Amino acid sequence: MPNPSAAMLVIGDEILSGRTRDTNTHFLATELTKQGIDLKEVRVVSDEASAIVAAVQALSAGYDHVFTSGGIGPTHDDITADCIAQAFEAHLDVREDARAILAAHYANSGQELNAARLRMARIPDGALLIDNPVSSAPGFSLGNVHVMAGVPMVFQAMVASVLPGLSGGAPLLSQSLRLMRGEGDIAAFLSDLAARHSDVSIGCYPFQHNGAYGANVVIRGQEGAAVDAAMSELAQEMGL
Repeated sequence: MPNPSAAMLVIGDEILSGRTRDTNTHFLATELTKQGIDLKEVRVVSDEASAIVAAVQALSAGYDHVFTSGGIGPTHDDITADCIAQAFEAHLDVREDARAILAAHYANSGQELNAARLRMARIPDGALLIDNPVSSAPGFSLGNVHVMAGVPMVFQAMVASVLPGLSGGAPLLSQSLRLMRGEGDIAAFLSDLAARHSDVSIGCYPFQHNGAYGANVVIRGQEGAAVDAAMSELAQEMGL
């Protein structure tokens, strides 16, 4: 039985402009691999409502899980909650459980729960809150879409809150071999190896070091014995 599938939607003009480097994709991919959920697609969209809605609807229909990052803060350009509600045709308003979480947080910190901060308590009807132990403002899950903050520390905490409740499959195992040979020198053998070992995937990633060409060959699979067998054959062919 195949592992559950997932997609990630990264939201924000700051990512597309290069002002902010996206690290959340790498973190999520690593955690999903451990959970046995296969990340199949990543999209990055601007802070444009129509683009966000269209992406959410397409990814939600195509994968078992969708994870979003960005756009659930207190400012006017944080429109992700509005767009998720629109994509699912759900009513959006301040929800009392989310308001209570924020009220307690700001009371403890001696700050005012003003109108801007209250925007972070706007949750679509039917959504489940995602715990945020870092800054309290919750994310939420609606349908198969899990909506989380873009700040890496908060995103990571929210992922840790969500994943235990999701069913996964077999974790993906991998081994790699660094070869000081060009892709063209090993391509034919790798093609034959892949044909003989259809129960694993074989990737070849070239590099250049001190003027010499090489490649990292990565073999991935869900069965350790299958990965070992393919890697042993590769190492033997390469004289290692």
